[in-house]
Amino acid sequence: MAIIAVIGTNYVGLVTAACFAELGNQVVGIDIDPGKVERLARGQLPIYEPGLEEVVVQNIKAGRLRFTLDYVEGLSKAEFAFVCVGTPSGIEGEADMSQVKAAAHSLGEHTPSERSLIVVNKSTMPIGTGDWMLPALERASNGSGARFRVVSNPEFLREGSAVDDFRHPDRVVLGGTDPEAIDRVAGLYRDLQPEMPIIKTDIRTAEMIKYASNAFLATKISFINEIASICERLGADVKEVSRGMGLDRRISPEFLDAGVGYGGSCFPKDVKALAHMASMSGAHPQLLRAVMEINRDMRRLVLQKVRGTLGSIEDRTIGVLGLAFKPNTDDLRESPAVEIIHLLQSQGARVKAFDPAANDAARSILPGVELCKDAYAVAEDAEAVILLTPWSEFRRLDLERVRHSMRYPLLVDGRNLYDPSEMVARGFFYQPIGRPGADPLLAEAPAAVHAEAVGVASRVA
Repeated sequence: MAIIAVIGTNYVGLVTAACFAELGNQVVGIDIDPGKVERLARGQLPIYEPGLEEVVVQNIKAGRLRFTLDYVEGLSKAEFAFVCVGTPSGIEGEADMSQVKAAAHSLGEHTPSERSLIVVNKSTMPIGTGDWMLPALERASNGSGARFRVVSNPEFLREGSAVDDFRHPDRVVLGGTDPEAIDRVAGLYRDLQPEMPIIKTDIRTAEMIKYASNAFLATKISFINEIASICERLGADVKEVSRGMGLDRRISPEFLDAGVGYGGSCFPKDVKALAHMASMSGAHPQLLRAVMEINRDMRRLVLQKVRGTLGSIEDRTIGVLGLAFKPNTDDLRESPAVEIIHLLQSQGARVKAFDPAANDAARSILPGVELCKDAYAVAEDAEAVILLTPWSEFRRLDLERVRHSMRYPLLVDGRNLYDPSEMVARGFFYQPIGRPGADPLLAEAPAAVHAEAVGVASRVA
């Protein structure tokens, strides 16, 4: 059993704290938000993450997990301190390190004198963070005699499956200059999987592994989205292209789903941060810049599809299904839906929306949007519905009810959730991403169909 402090209790910190407690360790989560700490102590989570609440509550009841505002209390017996605070994007795309610096200062200042503490950088931190972390800790300790060792241990948790990802990691990455400290951190993971790969390397390489991993996955998404755009022009089906590519073991099917692009708290900021670091060091990250540009283009493509059928969207009622950047989370950070809604509003559209988990989170950041109780309320009197988050419940919708609720049956499927031929048979003007033949008439006479669509939409307005 180890005694662990976790600094920060959002997605990464809370999952890390709860899952280490589940392994039998004594864990204390330290946060600066009094309301959050009070709610966590009662087992009330500030985030939506499947399976996490159960783990938190069980370990609070078992006495292995607690939360505090007090660094002195939290560090009084700690052997490890995992730094799990945010590193959001700055003005130029750089990682904002203010929370990390504040955490380092508090750790150095409040670690008991003559104690030894292994500080583990869990957050995604720029390459070189480990180099200044140790001197920063020592300066903040002000000669107390506390001893620090720093290990980089980047997280690879996916929102929506974070608990399972912690329990069954593909690998654990550890970077540092002290082999004994690295081995001790490795020991914390020993009970997860007997044959789990543990990569032990230097700090900068460990930090780069995280950035390179996220940048590659974002690149894969943007690649298939560029292929989808080409498919639309050449009459190929990107779903079948993805399937054919994914069966190649060198490629794999993961992250080959065409759609409106990546979002969330990791890919956007990490690609921007890596491109910024590359530029500042004299490198030329052309590929990373293209990845970001393609991702932005996919948002605009959705509007083009709506305008291509309705013409102007000013004073049109547009429904949006899904607000979170992916299913099984309520996270709206860098969500494609949020950006698309802002674009719709900027062109005068009235927007209705529903998300199974993110409605409450959306109230403060989507003013002017009518947040509905379900997908059917979104469809009612809408002149177009845009599906942006592939929640499983959207696969089970009564599509006949959706169709007959709409003023005009335009459905833009930003995640290719439905079968084009079925949607056309049900009477929709169906617009997927990178798939041809959604409407046989549209393929034969696009100008005529466009004119008819505009006319019908005008008559029902």
